[in-house]
Amino acid sequence: MQPSRRKFFSYLTVSGAALWPLSRVAQAQSYPTRPVEIIVDLPAGLAPDVAARLIAPSLSERLGQAVVVENRPGAGGNIGAEAVVRAAPDGYTLLLEISGNAVNATLYPNLDFDFLRDIAPVAFIGVTPFVLAVHPSFPAKTVPEFIAYAKANPGKINLATAGVGTAPHLAGELFKMMTGLNLIQVPYKSNYMPDVLGGQVPVAFVAVAAALGYLKSGKLRGLGVTSATRMSALPDIPPIGDFVPGYEGSGWLGVGAPRNTPAAIIDKLNKEINAIIADPKMKARLVDLGVEPQPMTPQEFGKLCADATAKWAKVIKFAGIKVQ
Repeated sequence: MQPSRRKFFSYLTVSGAALWPLSRVAQAQSYPTRPVEIIVDLPAGLAPDVAARLIAPSLSERLGQAVVVENRPGAGGNIGAEAVVRAAPDGYTLLLEISGNAVNATLYPNLDFDFLRDIAPVAFIGVTPFVLAVHPSFPAKTVPEFIAYAKANPGKINLATAGVGTAPHLAGELFKMMTGLNLIQVPYKSNYMPDVLGGQVPVAFVAVAAALGYLKSGKLRGLGVTSATRMSALPDIPPIGDFVPGYEGSGWLGVGAPRNTPAAIIDKLNKEINAIIADPKMKARLVDLGVEPQPMTPQEFGKLCADATAKWAKVIKFAGIKVQ
């Protein structure tokens, strides 16, 4: 007797549902079969973009497919992030995650996506610390001296930042929150370094890569770094946390993918990226860029993202930061 039409299609539906996970496994095993795109949500030439372009050729070699870096800046980085959120979860569209993505989760309350929910952590690249730098004429030569001087001169010290809500701005706000200092943040829409070097605005949290030459030439004095430990690039400058217990205000870089990307693809990318950043030559190049490489599992990176989102939400609330 022939099976009924309803039973036949019911069988097809059940069979299809059973085969769907198998098709995803097969897809992950053959990955990649075409070029992979890494979206950077910042303009070209900035340290995160350079880091992505350093890693891409090695990742391409290890995957056997081209790895292309594309810049999609705008809206504080949200345009590029949302492009990845909306992409197919197949491992062919990745996001160069930065600490700003965790910040934006609070800074932009009306986003059409949820950073923690919609971006799956793939691999951590490293920490990108800042250095609390002052003009040579500034009286303080150490972090304790800076804190004492600032307490004696409340509201009289200007602190240059790269703009409202940027990582250096938040590093400064965290410093203010944890020390109780009254520093005046001066946000710049363009390069603030000329004014810092000229002493007009004598203090700034500067990206290490941008500060290295000025520190070595004596045009700036480094008081402390925002990382939890000393940096390979600046071994003589102590962490601010040595004097302000618990302080850690660095940025960071990693790679993310759309949620529901198969775990096998994420694990493969994690393994390859960790191997790349562990290579001594690549590690040296990243250190020169101001990045402290640090391999992590996807789970460890996911916890870092969640912790950073919660941490910067408190700082944003404390400082009353709002984007225009």
